[in-house]
Amino acid sequence: MLATLSSFVDELRRVGVPVSMTEHLDAAAALAEIPLEDRAAFKAALGATLVKHDAHRRAFDTLFEVWFSLAPAVVDAEPGGDDDDDLVARVAAALAAGDAAALRELARLAVARHAGISAGRRLGGGSYELYRTLRSLELDATLERLLGEASPGGGGALDERLRRDELRQRARRLRDEVEAEVRRRLVVERGAEAMASALRRPLPVDVDVMHASREELAQLRRCLHPLTRALAARLARRRRHRHRGRLDIRSTVRHSLGSGGVPIEPRFRRSHPAKPEIWVVADISGSVAAFARFTLALVHALSSQFSAVRSFVFIDGVDEVTRFFTSPDDFDAAVRRVNTEADVVAGEGHSDYGAALSAFFARYGSEVGPRTTVLVLGDARSNYHDGQAEVLEELARSARHLYWLNPEPRAYWDTGDSIMAAYAPHCDGVFECRNLRQLGRFVEVLA
Repeated sequence: MLATLSSFVDELRRVGVPVSMTEHLDAAAALAEIPLEDRAAFKAALGATLVKHDAHRRAFDTLFEVWFSLAPAVVDAEPGGDDDDDLVARVAAALAAGDAAALRELARLAVARHAGISAGRRLGGGSYELYRTLRSLELDATLERLLGEASPGGGGALDERLRRDELRQRARRLRDEVEAEVRRRLVVERGAEAMASALRRPLPVDVDVMHASREELAQLRRCLHPLTRALAARLARRRRHRHRGRLDIRSTVRHSLGSGGVPIEPRFRRSHPAKPEIWVVADISGSVAAFARFTLALVHALSSQFSAVRSFVFIDGVDEVTRFFTSPDDFDAAVRRVNTEADVVAGEGHSDYGAALSAFFARYGSEVGPRTTVLVLGDARSNYHDGQAEVLEELARSARHLYWLNPEPRAYWDTGDSIMAAYAPHCDGVFECRNLRQLGRFVEVLA
């Protein structure tokens, strides 16, 4: 069991779940205190000792079902036309009756007959096998028919709605049972490590923003608020500890009288550390727009950590959009206004960093001062136009700091129409920021 636990912890670390050696030892100690045959207690003990954040729970649940999978049930897998029709009818009856045991048994039978799991088939994590099984059960059509038959009877509309919700919940349980059975059989067929490798997905904070699916973008939005809270607390704490103020010699000597003149406790003048003023200048063209959206959301959510936040967006023209972000509670509405109202097209409507930076400096450059930190967000792909790096050089001279955040992998910089190398010498730092984890690390640099 200890060897299995170690490999399970190793896989958690591979997908990005942080598990320290102490937490690994805590998990091993917890397992010594519970009956291993109690699967619920076993999973709860591992979850309590290894999972510290809700964003990691999904990865833990998936890997737990792989590493500590139950043996698949032995059922009759012989195909038969009449039997298959009967299987669909039995599923409908079990859903209508809410018979959990029958649904579990039918899920196992359906997987055995229709999943098509074989040694020669490419391992893809079970999605294809799940699709084949659910299609054979005609689950969607069966659920729709049952929902259509749901009637209020003598209870009225509320009872009808409760009945419909209960049917949908039963259908979800059946899907979960089918998925679990597919996974169990694939683990037996291919092994836990191969199955875990096929299922391996990055945590939401590690998803590449520029290539995220719609579901992954939704997960990123859910992660943004807790990440903001954690960053705000960390920035405030670091700022307090970093700026203790200058040594107050007179106060130190006066307080040392109580210890015979020995200055045991130095005294410092109270400091008032200045918060930086942040200007965000973001390319919102094409796929870079998703990266700009999350960066703007994070910076504006952390606005209390900065003396001021101003936002500018560009394509080949530039416009200030700070006015759209006055309400932190409706960021989606602000983004919609940026997309529809911002005046960012001055020519062809394709990215032109040189033209946009020149327009920015001409319009706003005189307002950049020694308290201003400028963040430029973009991939530096200027469609082979003149990058006008000298404008960025002038901007850097006026600003306190100038940083460039690029959402592309560093290996792609300076390939094709990328002119990152022309801009980098004029920046205090250039950072690869492809995901929320990298973005969060950079924000700590600003403190």
